[in-house]
Amino acid sequence: MTARTIAPNIRAALASVAVATILIGLKAWAVWDTGSVSMLGSLADTVLDLMASGVTLYSVHLASMPADRQHRFGHGKAEAIAALFQVTLISLSAFGIAIRAIEHLIAGAATTGAESGIAVSIIALALTLLLVTYQRRIVARTGSIAIQTDKVHYQSDLLLNTAVIAALLLDHILGVRGADALFGIGIAVFLLYGAFKASGDAIDQLMDKEWPEQRRRDFLAVANEHPELQGIHDLRTRTSGNRDFVQFHVWVDPTMSVGDAHRVMDEIEDKLRKTFPGVEILIHPDPAGHIDQGLELRA
Repeated sequence: MTARTIAPNIRAALASVAVATILIGLKAWAVWDTGSVSMLGSLADTVLDLMASGVTLYSVHLASMPADRQHRFGHGKAEAIAALFQVTLISLSAFGIAIRAIEHLIAGAATTGAESGIAVSIIALALTLLLVTYQRRIVARTGSIAIQTDKVHYQSDLLLNTAVIAALLLDHILGVRGADALFGIGIAVFLLYGAFKASGDAIDQLMDKEWPEQRRRDFLAVANEHPELQGIHDLRTRTSGNRDFVQFHVWVDPTMSVGDAHRVMDEIEDKLRKTFPGVEILIHPDPAGHIDQGLELRA
Protein backbone atom coordinates (compact mmCIF):
# COMPACT_ATOMS: atom_id res chain seq x y z
CA MET A 1 0.00 0.00 0.00
CA THR A 2 1.49 3.32 -1.08
CA ALA A 3 1.94 6.41 1.10
CA ARG A 4 -0.64 8.16 -1.10
CA THR A 5 -3.21 5.51 -0.10
CA ILE A 6 -2.29 5.42 3.59
CA ALA A 7 -2.21 9.15 4.21
CA PRO A 8 -5.93 9.86 3.58
CA ASN A 9 -6.93 6.98 5.86
CA ILE A 10 -4.72 8.28 8.65
CA ARG A 11 -6.07 11.80 8.23
CA ALA A 12 -9.65 10.54 8.35
CA ALA A 13 -8.91 8.48 11.47
CA LEU A 14 -7.28 11.44 13.20
CA ALA A 15 -10.26 13.62 12.26
CA SER A 16 -12.71 11.18 13.86
CA VAL A 17 -10.60 10.95 17.02
CA ALA A 18 -10.35 14.73 17.21
CA VAL A 19 -14.10 15.26 16.73
CA ALA A 20 -14.96 12.60 19.31
CA THR A 21 -12.55 14.13 21.85
CA ILE A 22 -14.05 17.61 21.41
CA LEU A 23 -17.60 16.28 21.69
CA ILE A 24 -16.82 14.27 24.82
CA GLY A 25 -15.67 17.46 26.57
CA LEU A 26 -18.71 19.44 25.44
CA LYS A 27 -21.24 16.70 26.27
CA ALA A 28 -19.71 15.99 29.67
CA TRP A 29 -20.19 19.65 30.55
CA ALA A 30 -23.76 19.55 29.19
CA VAL A 31 -24.59 16.45 31.28
CA TRP A 32 -23.28 18.19 34.41
CA ASP A 33 -25.22 21.36 33.59
CA THR A 34 -28.55 19.76 32.59
CA GLY A 35 -28.73 16.39 34.35
CA SER A 36 -30.27 15.08 31.12
CA VAL A 37 -30.44 11.29 30.71
CA SER A 38 -30.66 11.56 26.93
CA MET A 39 -27.55 13.77 26.93
CA LEU A 40 -25.86 11.17 29.15
CA GLY A 41 -26.74 8.55 26.54
CA SER A 42 -25.30 10.74 23.80
CA LEU A 43 -22.11 11.23 25.85
CA ALA A 44 -21.79 7.48 26.39
CA ASP A 45 -22.23 6.86 22.67
CA THR A 46 -19.50 9.38 21.82
CA VAL A 47 -17.11 7.81 24.33
CA LEU A 48 -17.80 4.44 22.70
CA ASP A 49 -17.24 5.97 19.26
CA LEU A 50 -13.81 7.16 20.38
CA MET A 51 -12.94 3.77 21.85
CA ALA A 52 -14.30 1.99 18.78
CA SER A 53 -12.21 4.15 16.45
CA GLY A 54 -9.06 3.37 18.40
CA VAL A 55 -9.76 -0.35 18.71
CA THR A 56 -10.83 -0.63 15.08
CA LEU A 57 -7.74 1.12 13.77
CA TYR A 58 -5.47 -1.06 15.88
CA SER A 59 -7.29 -4.25 14.88
CA VAL A 60 -7.22 -3.35 11.19
CA HIS A 61 -3.48 -2.66 11.47
CA LEU A 62 -3.00 -6.03 13.17
CA ALA A 63 -5.25 -7.82 10.67
CA SER A 64 -3.22 -6.42 7.76
CA MET A 65 0.00 -7.98 9.05
CA PRO A 66 1.22 -10.92 6.97
CA ALA A 67 1.01 -14.50 8.18
CA ASP A 68 3.82 -15.63 10.47
CA ARG A 69 5.00 -18.89 12.04
CA GLN A 70 2.40 -18.68 14.82
CA HIS A 71 -0.48 -17.47 12.62
CA ARG A 72 -0.29 -19.29 9.30
CA PHE A 73 -3.67 -17.97 8.16
CA GLY A 74 -2.82 -14.38 9.05
CA HIS A 75 -4.32 -12.13 11.74
CA GLY A 76 -7.67 -11.30 10.13
CA LYS A 77 -9.82 -12.45 13.05
CA ALA A 78 -8.40 -9.63 15.17
CA GLU A 79 -11.10 -7.43 13.63
CA ALA A 80 -13.88 -9.78 14.76
CA ILE A 81 -12.44 -10.02 18.28
CA ALA A 82 -12.23 -6.22 18.47
CA ALA A 83 -15.83 -5.96 17.26
CA LEU A 84 -17.06 -8.26 20.04
CA PHE A 85 -15.12 -6.17 22.56
CA GLN A 86 -16.92 -3.08 21.30
CA VAL A 87 -20.28 -4.85 21.41
CA THR A 88 -19.70 -5.71 25.07
CA LEU A 89 -18.93 -2.08 25.92
CA ILE A 90 -21.95 -0.81 24.02
CA SER A 91 -24.29 -3.31 25.71
CA LEU A 92 -23.06 -2.45 29.22
CA SER A 93 -23.42 1.26 28.49
CA ALA A 94 -26.95 0.80 27.12
CA PHE A 95 -28.10 -1.09 30.21
CA GLY A 96 -26.61 1.61 32.45
CA ILE A 97 -28.41 4.36 30.54
CA ALA A 98 -31.72 2.47 30.64
CA ILE A 99 -31.49 1.99 34.42
CA ARG A 100 -30.69 5.69 34.94
CA ALA A 101 -33.58 6.71 32.68
CA ILE A 102 -36.05 4.47 34.53
CA GLU A 103 -34.92 5.95 37.84
CA HIS A 104 -35.51 9.48 36.49
CA LEU A 105 -38.90 8.46 35.12
CA ILE A 106 -40.03 7.01 38.45
CA ALA A 107 -38.71 9.97 40.44
CA GLY A 108 -40.20 12.48 38.01
CA ALA A 109 -36.86 14.31 37.77
CA ALA A 110 -36.71 17.23 35.38
CA THR A 111 -33.79 18.60 33.40
CA THR A 112 -32.26 22.00 34.11
CA GLY A 113 -30.46 24.42 31.85
CA ALA A 114 -31.64 22.67 28.70
CA GLU A 115 -30.35 25.53 26.57
CA SER A 116 -26.75 24.39 27.07
CA GLY A 117 -27.64 20.82 26.14
CA ILE A 118 -29.40 21.95 22.97
CA ALA A 119 -26.47 24.19 22.02
CA VAL A 120 -23.96 21.36 22.52
CA SER A 121 -26.12 18.99 20.47
CA ILE A 122 -26.34 21.49 17.61
CA ILE A 123 -22.54 21.85 17.64
CA ALA A 124 -22.27 18.05 17.70
CA LEU A 125 -24.60 17.80 14.71
CA ALA A 126 -22.53 20.29 12.70
CA LEU A 127 -19.17 18.67 13.52
CA THR A 128 -20.48 15.16 12.90
CA LEU A 129 -22.00 16.15 9.56
CA LEU A 130 -18.66 17.64 8.46
CA LEU A 131 -16.81 14.52 9.59
CA VAL A 132 -19.19 12.12 7.81
CA THR A 133 -18.91 14.16 4.60
CA TYR A 134 -15.11 14.03 4.81
CA GLN A 135 -15.12 10.29 5.58
CA ARG A 136 -17.39 9.63 2.60
CA ARG A 137 -14.84 11.31 0.32
CA ILE A 138 -11.99 9.24 1.80
CA VAL A 139 -13.92 5.99 1.40
CA ALA A 140 -14.65 6.88 -2.23
CA ARG A 141 -10.92 7.43 -2.83
CA THR A 142 -9.45 4.52 -0.89
CA GLY A 143 -12.21 1.96 -0.31
CA SER A 144 -11.06 1.69 3.32
CA ILE A 145 -13.23 -0.71 5.34
CA ALA A 146 -12.02 0.82 8.61
CA ILE A 147 -13.11 4.34 7.66
CA GLN A 148 -16.38 3.01 6.21
CA THR A 149 -17.19 1.34 9.55
CA ASP A 150 -16.26 4.51 11.44
CA LYS A 151 -18.52 6.50 9.13
CA VAL A 152 -21.47 4.26 10.01
CA HIS A 153 -20.90 5.00 13.72
CA TYR A 154 -20.98 8.73 13.19
CA GLN A 155 -23.96 8.60 10.86
CA SER A 156 -25.96 7.11 13.72
CA ASP A 157 -24.79 10.02 15.89
CA LEU A 158 -26.67 12.43 13.61
CA LEU A 159 -29.93 10.74 14.64
CA LEU A 160 -28.82 10.50 18.26
CA ASN A 161 -28.06 14.21 18.60
CA THR A 162 -31.37 15.09 16.93
CA ALA A 163 -33.15 12.90 19.51
CA VAL A 164 -31.38 14.69 22.37
CA ILE A 165 -32.50 18.09 21.06
CA ALA A 166 -36.08 16.86 20.77
CA ALA A 167 -35.99 15.40 24.30
CA LEU A 168 -34.70 18.61 25.86
CA LEU A 169 -37.18 20.76 23.95
CA LEU A 170 -40.11 18.61 25.05
CA ASP A 171 -39.04 18.12 28.65
CA HIS A 172 -37.68 21.50 29.66
CA ILE A 173 -39.08 24.09 27.28
CA LEU A 174 -42.49 22.62 26.41
CA GLY A 175 -42.98 21.08 29.84
CA VAL A 176 -43.63 17.49 28.71
CA ARG A 177 -42.37 15.76 31.85
CA GLY A 178 -40.71 12.40 31.37
CA ALA A 179 -39.80 13.04 27.72
CA ASP A 180 -36.07 13.16 28.50
CA ALA A 181 -36.19 9.84 30.37
CA LEU A 182 -38.23 8.19 27.61
CA PHE A 183 -35.78 9.38 24.98
CA GLY A 184 -32.98 8.02 27.19
CA ILE A 185 -34.64 4.60 27.14
CA GLY A 186 -35.02 4.90 23.37
CA ILE A 187 -31.33 5.69 23.00
CA ALA A 188 -30.45 2.65 25.13
CA VAL A 189 -32.59 0.44 22.85
CA PHE A 190 -30.93 2.04 19.81
CA LEU A 191 -27.47 1.22 21.20
CA LEU A 192 -28.46 -2.37 21.96
CA TYR A 193 -29.85 -2.82 18.45
CA GLY A 194 -26.59 -1.51 16.97
CA ALA A 195 -24.61 -3.87 19.20
CA PHE A 196 -26.76 -6.82 18.12
CA LYS A 197 -26.21 -6.04 14.43
CA ALA A 198 -22.46 -5.58 14.90
CA SER A 199 -22.11 -8.87 16.77
CA GLY A 200 -23.59 -10.86 13.87
CA ASP A 201 -20.74 -10.25 11.41
CA ALA A 202 -18.11 -10.77 14.09
CA ILE A 203 -19.58 -14.10 15.18
CA ASP A 204 -19.93 -15.22 11.55
CA GLN A 205 -16.21 -14.64 11.00
CA LEU A 206 -15.15 -16.34 14.22
CA MET A 207 -17.36 -19.33 13.36
CA ASP A 208 -16.00 -19.48 9.78
CA LYS A 209 -19.42 -19.03 8.21
CA GLU A 210 -19.61 -19.86 4.51
CA TRP A 211 -19.81 -17.12 1.89
CA PRO A 212 -23.30 -16.07 0.71
CA GLU A 213 -24.76 -18.67 -1.65
CA GLN A 214 -24.68 -16.41 -4.71
CA ARG A 215 -20.99 -15.67 -4.28
CA ARG A 216 -20.26 -19.39 -3.93
CA ARG A 217 -22.15 -20.04 -7.17
CA ASP A 218 -20.25 -17.27 -8.98
CA PHE A 219 -16.96 -18.71 -7.74
CA LEU A 220 -17.87 -22.23 -8.92
CA ALA A 221 -19.01 -20.91 -12.30
CA VAL A 222 -15.61 -19.31 -12.96
CA ALA A 223 -13.69 -22.38 -11.74
CA ASN A 224 -15.78 -24.74 -13.89
CA GLU A 225 -14.87 -22.85 -17.07
CA HIS A 226 -11.59 -24.76 -17.38
CA PRO A 227 -12.04 -27.38 -20.14
CA GLU A 228 -9.87 -30.04 -18.46
CA LEU A 229 -11.92 -30.19 -15.26
CA GLN A 230 -14.40 -33.01 -14.83
CA GLY A 231 -16.06 -31.65 -11.70
CA ILE A 232 -15.64 -29.76 -8.42
CA HIS A 233 -16.56 -30.96 -4.95
CA ASP A 234 -15.97 -30.26 -1.25
CA LEU A 235 -15.94 -26.45 -1.66
CA ARG A 236 -15.28 -24.64 1.60
CA THR A 237 -15.16 -20.86 2.04
CA ARG A 238 -14.58 -18.47 4.92
CA THR A 239 -13.68 -14.86 5.66
CA SER A 240 -11.16 -13.61 8.20
CA GLY A 241 -10.95 -9.83 8.56
CA ASN A 242 -10.27 -8.46 5.09
CA ARG A 243 -9.08 -11.80 3.71
CA ASP A 244 -11.07 -14.58 2.05
CA PHE A 245 -10.07 -18.24 1.96
CA VAL A 246 -11.33 -20.96 -0.38
CA GLN A 247 -10.43 -24.62 -0.67
CA PHE A 248 -11.95 -27.28 -2.92
CA HIS A 249 -11.29 -30.57 -4.69
CA VAL A 250 -11.39 -31.02 -8.47
CA TRP A 251 -11.78 -34.12 -10.59
CA VAL A 252 -9.30 -34.53 -13.44
CA ASP A 253 -8.47 -37.30 -15.90
CA PRO A 254 -6.93 -40.18 -13.87
CA THR A 255 -4.28 -40.67 -16.58
CA MET A 256 -3.11 -37.05 -16.34
CA SER A 257 0.50 -36.59 -15.23
CA VAL A 258 1.37 -34.73 -12.05
CA GLY A 259 2.91 -31.97 -14.14
CA ASP A 260 -0.23 -31.53 -16.24
CA ALA A 261 -2.45 -31.58 -13.13
CA HIS A 262 -0.27 -28.87 -11.56
CA ARG A 263 -0.57 -26.80 -14.74
CA VAL A 264 -4.36 -27.08 -14.67
CA MET A 265 -4.48 -26.04 -11.00
CA ASP A 266 -2.31 -22.98 -11.75
CA GLU A 267 -4.53 -21.97 -14.66
CA ILE A 268 -7.66 -22.26 -12.52
CA GLU A 269 -6.09 -20.19 -9.73
CA ASP A 270 -4.97 -17.46 -12.17
CA LYS A 271 -8.49 -17.16 -13.60
CA LEU A 272 -10.11 -17.10 -10.17
CA ARG A 273 -7.71 -14.48 -8.79
CA LYS A 274 -8.57 -12.13 -11.65
CA THR A 275 -12.29 -12.40 -10.84
CA PHE A 276 -11.89 -12.67 -7.05
CA PRO A 277 -8.75 -10.64 -6.24
CA GLY A 278 -7.15 -11.18 -2.85
CA VAL A 279 -8.72 -14.59 -2.24
CA GLU A 280 -6.35 -17.27 -0.96
CA ILE A 281 -7.07 -20.47 -2.89
CA LEU A 282 -6.17 -24.08 -2.11
CA ILE A 283 -7.02 -26.75 -4.72
CA HIS A 284 -6.70 -30.51 -4.27
CA PRO A 285 -6.78 -32.67 -7.44
CA ASP A 286 -8.58 -36.03 -7.41
CA PRO A 287 -8.91 -38.67 -10.14
CA ALA A 288 -12.35 -38.38 -11.72
CA GLY A 289 -15.04 -40.07 -9.62
CA HIS A 290 -12.93 -40.32 -6.47
CA ILE A 291 -14.61 -39.20 -3.24
CA ASP A 292 -12.67 -38.87 0.02
CA GLN A 293 -14.29 -40.72 2.90
CA GLY A 294 -15.60 -38.54 5.73
CA LEU A 295 -16.15 -35.43 3.61
CA GLU A 296 -19.92 -35.20 3.39
CA LEU A 297 -20.04 -31.51 2.46
CA ARG A 298 -20.33 -31.06 -1.28
CA ALA A 299 -19.94 -27.95 -3.46
